[in-house]
Amino acid sequence: AVPAGAGLTTEDVAAFRQAVGGKGRLLGIDAGTKTYGLALSDVTRSIASALETIRRQKFAADMEHLFALAARHGVGGLVLGMPRNLDGSEGPRAQATRALARNLNRLSPLPVLLWDERLTTALAERMLIDADQSRKRRGEVIDKLAATLILQSALDRLRQPDF
Repeated sequence: AVPAGAGLTTEDVAAFRQAVGGKGRLLGIDAGTKTYGLALSDVTRSIASALETIRRQKFAADMEHLFALAARHGVGGLVLGMPRNLDGSEGPRAQATRALARNLNRLSPLPVLLWDERLTTALAERMLIDADQSRKRRGEVIDKLAATLILQSALDRLRQPDF
């Protein structure tokens, strides 16, 4: 069973840092239309590593799997990629991501940081092409690589002091 809760969703780094405190790893999520790419930080929250890709099926089952991974790895907070348009505006995918964040909050007390993910999938694709990965292989790993890039940029920002 998935734990019920009323977690916090924020785009404010300081509020998220305060909500997660100093305990637990962070789980990065790149929510695509067909998959959830997942990445995990180390315990010091310095380095993001690709974790896995969940093929989207039934929402309840997907979330049960996600929260089981979070529990197994001692996750203290979630970093959810926020797909903004290049001009910073929000389209249908951003609205779907906000809905996902609300659902995550209903299911778990883990705080959620909405993190601007503009161009991360394109960067992930470019990195895989540069590494001479086949189209099939790119399709298998791109979502968790995008999640890793999202999480790493958030980790880098979380380590900076607030001004």
